[in-house]
Amino acid sequence: MRHVAGTMSCSTNSDCDKPEWWAGGCRGSLVPPYIRSGRTTFMLQKFNDKNRDLIVNINGRLVHRDEAGISPFDSVVQGGDAVWEGLRLYNGRVFRLNEHLDRLRSSALALAFAQIPSHDEIKEQIKRTLAANQMADGVHLRLTLTRGVKVTSGMDPRLNQAGPTLIVLAEHKPPVYDKAGLSLITSSVRRFPPDCLDPKIHHNNLIQSILAKIEANVAGADDALMLDVRGFVAETNATHIFLVSRSQVLTPRTVACPEGITRAVVLEICREQNIPHAERDLSLTEIYRADEMFCTGTMGELAAVTKVDGRTIGSGDLGPMTRRLSALFADRTRSEGIQVI
Repeated sequence: MRHVAGTMSCSTNSDCDKPEWWAGGCRGSLVPPYIRSGRTTFMLQKFNDKNRDLIVNINGRLVHRDEAGISPFDSVVQGGDAVWEGLRLYNGRVFRLNEHLDRLRSSALALAFAQIPSHDEIKEQIKRTLAANQMADGVHLRLTLTRGVKVTSGMDPRLNQAGPTLIVLAEHKPPVYDKAGLSLITSSVRRFPPDCLDPKIHHNNLIQSILAKIEANVAGADDALMLDVRGFVAETNATHIFLVSRSQVLTPRTVACPEGITRAVVLEICREQNIPHAERDLSLTEIYRADEMFCTGTMGELAAVTKVDGRTIGSGDLGPMTRRLSALFADRTRSEGIQVI
């Protein structure tokens, strides 16, 4: 049988082999108990029944979500040796698709992948995946490009002799952030500088982010604010951050955070609209005393942050600059993008 999310409890299904912490049984939400016992936050995503029978694309092979799988010899399984991108589909168009594929290629080049699919090859697999799922709007896509399957277990990239593995996962998923305002806590986990692991490589090793997210979950916050090793703000565990201070829009430099696509669009809007803005080091003190704060990312677009470490940011409500930039960003997603449907 297929183990898909739903409502049936394992206690009523003798075929289920899931452990007891697998919430709700084989057809329940996949949430371990330490998260279930905490406060429900705005960032706790829920199963969307539209995704029950998703078709997933693995190296051009279209399969049901419950039949999808990759080899235990694949580099992403053995060492997290892969790069990824998150895309969003608006009315048949993928917003900033070429920029995302440029970043995917750049990351794969930095990791010395021997083979990298072309933009056109990846676009074709995106189109096939969306067509197989009859998707046109309100969709989030995750692209994963691994170094591929090894001839035997081991870290050495010379063991990868079969070419890369491309995974295209498309889900019905509206923006995941509550636009009314998020709550953050400052994590004890620091973001790496370029001399440790360059954040310009958009890689699959997300342990730093996961550890920070666990801290946020335990604290009852929506996400975690992360600092660099110097003590300046880097980003959250999942998004870039912006402040508004005295009508100026501020964001950290990309020293300890990736080159964000949505971040770049916000800065582009500021330039075109003559909104004062700057990229510079920001301390926690500047966070606490800011007039507004918001985060950006493909998964959730723009969303206000109204509380950090228990302190109210600004008025504690969605601010005028955040509202303005969100509207201008929405204008772009309605009119821009590469047609794939």
